[in-house]
Amino acid sequence: MKKSILLFAFLITVVSFAQQKRDLKLNKDTNLIEVVYYHDNGVVSQTGTYTVDGKLQGEWLSFDTAGKKTVSGNYDNGKKVGKWFYYTNETIKEVDYKDNVIANLKETEVKNDINF
Repeated sequence: MKKSILLFAFLITVVSFAQQKRDLKLNKDTNLIEVVYYHDNGVVSQTGTYTVDGKLQGEWLSFDTAGKKTVSGNYDNGKKVGKWFYYTNETIKEVDYKDNVIANLKETEVKNDINF
């Protein structure tokens, strides 16, 4: 199960970062580069920040082509940390990362009236 979650996360990352359209802005207060990636249809694909040396940092969010949130999580110096949430129409997968490795996995069924 952990391998399938890792594969899913990797595929989302690869597909999302393959997008050409993006907006970049240096936040002078935090010294982080804020980035927004877009799907081909113009809908936001991902939002997050990089360090000036190119490492992922802070909260990252991913969205499908309809704008619905699919992933939320945090990076610290390029490594996944803390709780990450993977959303589908049927489930929420809560994945705890420690030192960029899955430490725990919890899956919850979604009720039809929940919006992310």
